[in-house]
Amino acid sequence: MEVHVPEPLREAAADAWRRHARTLCDALGWTDAPLTVRPFPRGLSLALGSPVDLLYTATEVNEAAWARARAEVEGNDLPDLGETVERLTREAAEEADPPLKALLAAAEARGMPVVWDDDAVTVGLGSRGKTFAPDALPDPDAFDWDAVGPIPTALVTGTNGKSTTVRMLAGMARAAGHTVGFSTTDAVTVGDEVVDRGDFSGPLGARAVMRDERVTLAVCESARGGLLRRGVPVPLVTAAALTNVAADHLGDYGVETVPALADAKLVVAKALGPGGVLVAPTDEPEATAAVRRQADALAARGVAIRWTALDPTDAVAGPLAASVVDGAISLQTDGGWRPLCRVEEIPAALGGAARHVVRNALTASALGEALGLRDDAIAAGLRAFRSDETDNPGRANQFDVDGARVVIDYAHNAHGLSALADLATTWDARRRLVLFGSAGDRSDADLAAMCDVLARLQADRYVLVEIPGYLRGREAGAVPALLERLLRERGVPSDAFVQRADPASGTAFALDWAEAGDLVILLALTQRDEVLQLVKDAGG
Repeated sequence: MEVHVPEPLREAAADAWRRHARTLCDALGWTDAPLTVRPFPRGLSLALGSPVDLLYTATEVNEAAWARARAEVEGNDLPDLGETVERLTREAAEEADPPLKALLAAAEARGMPVVWDDDAVTVGLGSRGKTFAPDALPDPDAFDWDAVGPIPTALVTGTNGKSTTVRMLAGMARAAGHTVGFSTTDAVTVGDEVVDRGDFSGPLGARAVMRDERVTLAVCESARGGLLRRGVPVPLVTAAALTNVAADHLGDYGVETVPALADAKLVVAKALGPGGVLVAPTDEPEATAAVRRQADALAARGVAIRWTALDPTDAVAGPLAASVVDGAISLQTDGGWRPLCRVEEIPAALGGAARHVVRNALTASALGEALGLRDDAIAAGLRAFRSDETDNPGRANQFDVDGARVVIDYAHNAHGLSALADLATTWDARRRLVLFGSAGDRSDADLAAMCDVLARLQADRYVLVEIPGYLRGREAGAVPALLERLLRERGVPSDAFVQRADPASGTAFALDWAEAGDLVILLALTQRDEVLQLVKDAGG
């Protein structure tokens, strides 16, 4: 739980919460429940442990402890302790689930992954899992534990590149003959079937993949929000990757700095047990630093760190597992490198111009090796991977519209925009147009950082659009107006701007404006299907 507390009261509030939380936990018999206070610039993050079958009650305990702490610090009467304990005891009795607790304990003793929620409990994963209704759990002593087990599983987190890395790795696993289940910001997919569409980069998507008994290998995107709200979506995985870390969504859930964000994303490493593999870059400073901070703890748990870098001499954090050597994606082997495929053979890398895609390829290749995939399958997956609306929707998807190059991309932060801008500088263009909008919950500083990158594109037209449904506290029209002001401050002339009500209407303007030889970049964060259809209807 995050609470905003003025700095002068912060220490007293933290001490009061600890005392009241301990009193309530002890009253419930949770005498060994850990209590954690994490200060952040605007307040405190307050966390406590509980029996695994009493998580809802634990949230009530936390809120009750804070209510008492706040009353104490503010000099008000405290809620009646007896009534509070009586209520919490009643709620704990109603929530208690001895069969679930026994099953989870037995699974943990065997190193068996279990995925569970209010709807179902799955022992084992994918094709080696069995799913039960919460009110029909098996007796751990009578259960056939040999009939269930783990499957090769990977989690991918980071600021950018998660979905691309997941899809690349899924292609490698398909080439190896696996029935792959994977979840991203776009869908849950099993084999060739899209099981569900939407943002499934959190625990819901991971559970859907792990419960599908067709799945023989699983790859799940693990975004910041899900990790902060729900924690690691799978308790035990084979490998995990941190692609990069940059300023994005700072201020949410008490995460105010980039190092704190990196630590939050690296929660995925908690799912790695002895023999597990963490893949991380040596040439992404914040990600590298976060992993190095945890290196000793990871080693103590038997987790291996596999570093990647574009430059094979960039081994500042440790020996590299994957790099680009003599123009080829290569994996480290005893005494040298073994090449998988040349960078120019990867369609999505655009001949190497898309350096961020090459980084993703290194991460996916290292993960593939950790999951036991053959080199030929890893290479086949790379050679087949395209940056189009089928293989990698919204990632530099290119279309020819009457001689104009139209690019659809979902970049939505300065780090992602910078990668796209680097790529765009390699494209010749007679004129340039950029369509962009942002959700209202982005800070002015975030928007300014994005405008730094947008100005680098030196577009002839900037189509600034509202994102309907994502005002998030700002007035209608405020974000496009702020973007225009920020871009003007960065030297963009006043006659370069056009504002439209949404991405679809902005796209219609852009396509009408475009002529042969032009470059049109559509940073369409919403109305993606409509934008894609408009481009296709125009001949793309």
